[in-house]
This record gives sequence, C-alpha cells and structure tokens, in this order.
Amino acid sequence: MAKQRSNKGINWLKLGLTGAAFLATSIGLSYLFQLALSNYQIPLDIPVWLALLIVFGLLGAVNLTLLPLPFGISIMIVAAGYWNPILVALAGSLGASLGELSGYFFGYLGKRVSIQDDLPVYNLLRGWINKYGVWAIAIISFQPVIPFDIGGFIAGMAKMSVRKFLPAVWIGKFPKYLILVYLGDRLIHLFPS
Repeated sequence: MAKQRSNKGINWLKLGLTGAAFLATSIGLSYLFQLALSNYQIPLDIPVWLALLIVFGLLGAVNLTLLPLPFGISIMIVAAGYWNPILVALAGSLGASLGELSGYFFGYLGKRVSIQDDLPVYNLLRGWINKYGVWAIAIISFQPVIPFDIGGFIAGMAKMSVRKFLPAVWIGKFPKYLILVYLGDRLIHLFPS
C-alpha cells in the first residue's frame, strides 16, 4: 500500500521520456560540438574581445550538454596564458551559466509533464529550493564533484525563477573558474617547454 502511495503523482513513462530526450539532446549536441571543433584552430593573434567572445561561446556550448567535456576548462586555461585570466574566467563563467539553462528547462519540462503538485517529494524539493535556493545552487555550481546538471534539473523542477537561478549559477562558477584558471596556468609553467 505504501509503495502505491509513493508512486502516486508521478507519471514514470513521461518522466523517463523527458529524461531520455534530455540525454539524447545532450549526446547529440556534444557530438556535434566535438565534430565542429575537431579541425578548427583558433589563431592567437586575435583581439582580446574576440578571444573572450570565443571563450564565452565555447563554455556556453559545453555546458548545454549533460556530458562533461574536459576541454572547456582546458580552453580557459590556455586562453588565460595569453589574455587576462580574470576576464577569461568571467567570460567563461557567464557563458557556462547560460549553458546550464538546458538542465533547468528540462527539469521544468519534466515536472510539468510528469509530476503532480501534491507529491510530497516534490513539495520537499520545492520548499528546500525556496528556502536555500540561491545559495544551494551556488554551492552546487562551485563544487567540482557533482555534475551541476543535477542542480539545474532540481531547480527547474522546483520552479525556481530564472532571475534567481542564473545569478546563483554564476556566483558559484566564477570563483571556481578563476581558481581553475590560475591553478592550471601555474601547473603549466611547472613543466619545461
């Protein structure tokens, strides 16, 4: 009897289809992104604004996908060796924050098509996001272990407003990228050329 109550309010087929659509879209975008970049060489004598725009666009595209793509951070580390690391981290974090909207919107869509409002677990998540939302999302965005797509998905399911979600993601991503850019640049200089 308790098992039936825990499943009440969730349309598992629709939720599974939404998750499968998110995964398929993510894999497809990841593949197309890697294919597009595989033969493209970025010249290093370009203006700073164009380099920052490229970092912004690449990190936004990388964060559109569910799969972690390690060259996003690598691109920022290399760019920071040629241009101001603070500006590189800023451009990368802004692009990445916008890219994270994919997980947010799939969470919002998943909630909308497959989960009823009276479900206790949903109400618990929504209450947690309403109470700790901005700081919880910022902390999930800052830490490097858990994929952030989970945080975006939960924020979307809990209907956190985009006006709160985007700044929260950026508050976590900017310092993380700044640390990674500086550490990466220092590690590169440890090795002889």
